[in-house]
Formats: sequence, structure tokens, C-alpha cells
Amino acid sequence: MDRENSKNIDFLQSDEWRKFQEAVERKTFHVEHEGSWVNIIEHKLPVVGRYFYIPRGVISELENLIVDLAKKENAGWIRFDVENEESLNSIKKNTNYEIRKAPHDMQPREIFEIDIAKPEEQLLAEMKSKTRYNINLAQKKGVKITVGAKHIDKFIDLVSLTAKRKGIKFHLNNYYRKMIETIPENILKLYYAEYNNKIIAANLIVFYDETATYLHGATDDEYRNVMAPYLLQWQAIKDAKKRGFKKYDFGGVKTAGDTNWSGITKFKLGFSQTAKPIEFLGSYDIIVNSLVYWFYRILQKFKSFVK
Repeated sequence: MDRENSKNIDFLQSDEWRKFQEAVERKTFHVEHEGSWVNIIEHKLPVVGRYFYIPRGVISELENLIVDLAKKENAGWIRFDVENEESLNSIKKNTNYEIRKAPHDMQPREIFEIDIAKPEEQLLAEMKSKTRYNINLAQKKGVKITVGAKHIDKFIDLVSLTAKRKGIKFHLNNYYRKMIETIPENILKLYYAEYNNKIIAANLIVFYDETATYLHGATDDEYRNVMAPYLLQWQAIKDAKKRGFKKYDFGGVKTAGDTNWSGITKFKLGFSQTAKPIEFLGSYDIIVNSLVYWFYRILQKFKSFVK
């Protein structure tokens, strides 16, 4: 495939991510035609069976080939992430199949990304004062940042603590182990914050194309007053700059309407007062098998009703 001229430069469309998905026993596919290509991940659900998911992929001009493959593999629908209305309209023009908004988005609708090609002094100056203060506080408290995969068990423990504290679901432990084992070390790095010889926070950072991306993070709430997560992010930003990366992606934020996201959104936005969140249109479905798809949608409504 022609990586250099491809529109699919997101890490979720990389060969490395595809191999990782196969390592966690998901079937994947690659569709290519006249220089355009896309990677596809097959998902399986109880009762309704298979569907295709194309994470952050540019599928324009490949729609019919993907539909043919979905039919062959008995996938009920094809889910894809849309950047904007123009992209969605282009996809609609190229297929005769019905397209509907997915019942939930697979990726965040808003992400927060900053330009890190600027000097360190400027990056610090553009942070909110509280963020700069907390970075300095972590340093004064003696928080040390290290990088390496040897403490993967501790990271998994911290993930479990974070999930329990916030009442949210994280991936199973084996998911993170396979990620570390499968994705090359120069692309995926595990950052740790140590305080009093104890690991109290950790982040998974992806370095790909021109962007370093904060993928997952976990903390021990007992030590929240030493502000380790701030120093973790700042160290990753500085490392990305040294390696020539131009952007740092903090991942998902929600600037309105969801109080569960208010804390993490405030934390991320504090790293730049000049950058603005980037908005996407969300996930959409190409309906391949109408009967299967509408049964799936009915099940989704029922699940939301009984929650």
C-alpha cells in the first residue's frame, strides 16, 4: 500500500493496529483499489452476529467494494467514522445502500490536539496557570517519570483501580498485554509516574506519523495531590518534540452536556489556551442486511430502556 500518499494516516488505520486487533482475535480485512485503501475490523455481537468497523478510515471510492466484502462475510452493516458533512455526502453519492447515524459513536466526537512544534517556553506560556503550577508541583514533590513495558502488571492494576473508582468499563487485562506485545516499542510507549518508590500513575502514548497520541491512562487516587498526571503528559510532549513530532493529541473531550467528562476535559484543555477541540460528525452505518440491522437497533433500544 502507498502509505506516503494515503489519506488514511490515522494510527487506527495502520498495519500495526490491524495486527494488534488480530492478536486479540478479531478478524481484519484490507480493501485496496487504484491507490485507495482501508483496513476493516470485524466485530461480533450476541444474537445479531457480525458487523464491519472502519476506524477513522477514508472510505470514499471504496464503498461498493466494502459492501461486496460485507455480503461475502455475512456482516449485517458497515460502521465508519465521518469527519464532516462533505465526507458523508460523498459516501452517500457512491452507494445505493441506506446510511444511518449509528446508535453510538465508536470514537470520541471531539478530540483535543495541540501544536507542539513551538518552543517549550511557548507551550508552557500557553497553558493555563493552574496546569503549569501542577507540573511544577509534581516536580517539586519528587515525582519521577520513567518509560518502559516492564511494569505492565502495575499499569493493569492502576487501570482496574481507575475503572472501579469512576464506575466505567475498561478493556480486559489481556487487551493491554497484547497491545504492548504486538505494537513496536518505537510506536507505543508506557510512561510511569513514581512517587516514594511507588508507581502511582501511568499513560500509554502512541507515536505515529506526525502525532503523539494519549491512548490510555490510569492513576492511584490516593496520591492525587502530587499531580503526577500533569507531569506524565508534559514529559510525553517533550519527548515527542525531541523526536520531531508536530502534534500532541490528548484524545477525547466533551465540551458540553456530559458532567462525567467535565474533569478529564478540564484537565486536557488546561494544556493549551490557544488550541480548540476538533469536532467530528461521529459514526454512521451502511445497512447491508436490513433485517439483521433493524433487529440490532431494536435490541439497542431495549438495552437502553432497561438500564
